[in-house]
Order: sequence, then C-alpha cells, then structure tokens
Amino acid sequence: MTEPDSLVLDIGGDVGALVIHTGPDMAETEVELSPVGTTTRSHNVVHARHNRHGIQHNAVFPQLEAGAYTVWRDSLTPHGTVTITGGQVTEYHLEPTAQTRSHGTAS
Repeated sequence: MTEPDSLVLDIGGDVGALVIHTGPDMAETEVELSPVGTTTRSHNVVHARHNRHGIQHNAVFPQLEAGAYTVWRDSLTPHGTVTITGGQVTEYHLEPTAQTRSHGTAS
C-alpha cells in the first residue's frame, strides 16, 4: 500500500496557500499563476498525490500573499481568478476538456 503524501504549507497572517485540482491527463505539466494586474508569474507542476481517498492530481502553491490571482489556461489565455486569504488553504478546480486539455470550470 502506498503511504499518503504530505506537504508543508507556510501559511498565517497575510499568507495563504492554493491547491489547484486537475485531472490525471495534466500530470507533470505546469500550471501558471499571477497576481491580478501584473505580468509576474509563478508556476508549479501537477503531481499525483496519494491520500486516504486514493490518488488526486494537483499543483500546490504553498505560500502566497493574500489577494487575487489569475490562473492561466495556457501562456496567453486566463482560465479564471482565485482569491487567496491569509491563514487559509484555497482550492481551485482546473478541469480539462477534450478540446483544450486545460480548460474547465473554476470554483
């Protein structure tokens, strides 16, 4: 049996974390994120993570300043906006479709 994966999140005060859930077809691809109104982007890779519910695919941004961020579908197209709250973990769903393989509905 595979042991659950663990992550360390450095949150508190004005710093929160973001977990972006994807489908398995995005495994080992990068997801980009930028503060709204800026051109500065950060990225993280989607990994398969084992937990008590099975395997989930997600990219984790463990330390983000509170505020609004754009999640990018690709290098030119925004997928949606997410708001990070200090001291909390925010979740976002980036579900792929057959047409774009990285476009879906935000939550």
